[in-house]
Amino acid sequence: MALQDVCKWQTPDTPRPSVHLPQASGWAVPRGCDPQTFLQTHGPRLAHGTTTLAFRFRHGVIAAADTRSSCGSYVACPASRKVIPVHQHLLGTTSGTSADCVTWYRVLRRELRLRELREGQLPSVAGTAKLFAAMMFRYRGLDLCVATALCGWDHSGPALFYVYSDGTCLQGDIFSVGSGSPYAYGVLDRSYHYDMTIQEAYALARCAVAHATHRDAYSGGSVDLFHVRESGWEYVSRSDACVLYRELQKVRGLEQELEAKASRVHPEPATPQDAQGSKELFVEQEEVTPEDCAVMLKTETM
Repeated sequence: MALQDVCKWQTPDTPRPSVHLPQASGWAVPRGCDPQTFLQTHGPRLAHGTTTLAFRFRHGVIAAADTRSSCGSYVACPASRKVIPVHQHLLGTTSGTSADCVTWYRVLRRELRLRELREGQLPSVAGTAKLFAAMMFRYRGLDLCVATALCGWDHSGPALFYVYSDGTCLQGDIFSVGSGSPYAYGVLDRSYHYDMTIQEAYALARCAVAHATHRDAYSGGSVDLFHVRESGWEYVSRSDACVLYRELQKVRGLEQELEAKASRVHPEPATPQDAQGSKELFVEQEEVTPEDCAVMLKTETM
């Protein structure tokens, strides 16, 4: 959709975009050039990044993201919204090209509304993910960049799917997308478990995004936090990433001080191996008696 707007192409004789792309002569590109090759060669190559994450637990699905929209070394917007509501029980995180993400979520909302009017109910989260992947699969190879995590609650409970613009559709418990995702995964893999309380889940999501924004140059701004419950999604908070990271470092320093004091007050007991090693290292010398001296003289004379 976004690519058609750039190339100024409209499908002849049909009011909606065709499934099949036109020939090279139908695109607004130099004569004799293949559209895909031309865009890949002469199109803009701007570095961009983000940090988005989502995980499923007993009380629903948590979605969190930073708010920095970057374009190369330029911060286009420090307070953008990267978690987009689809309907009352479904959210989606956005990573990739901002224009593509917004456009395709508009298309998805329209298709879900039409499904609801025709069938009388909204499709499940799994059905929505498959529909989204199938729509974008038609435009693979045309520099479309949309990577999203669909977070929702349906008749089967909390559900989480990862969808990419090449048609990939995966189901899981934890997903993190963007340039800061390796740092976020490090925090999530250490502390995540399905039976977390709600406050533990909130703290884990904030901590993961805050650490990612500290290490990743393309992530920053604030941390948006959403919670998808059985009753619908809820916007929990927006916290400044720098302030949040400093608070986490202070808490970590206090914990280390408490551990050091506890180790000094209650030293670790010596293990049997340590006791045996100390006996071998420090052997007390026995007193030499006159009888021992006599035995030593006899051995020397012999």
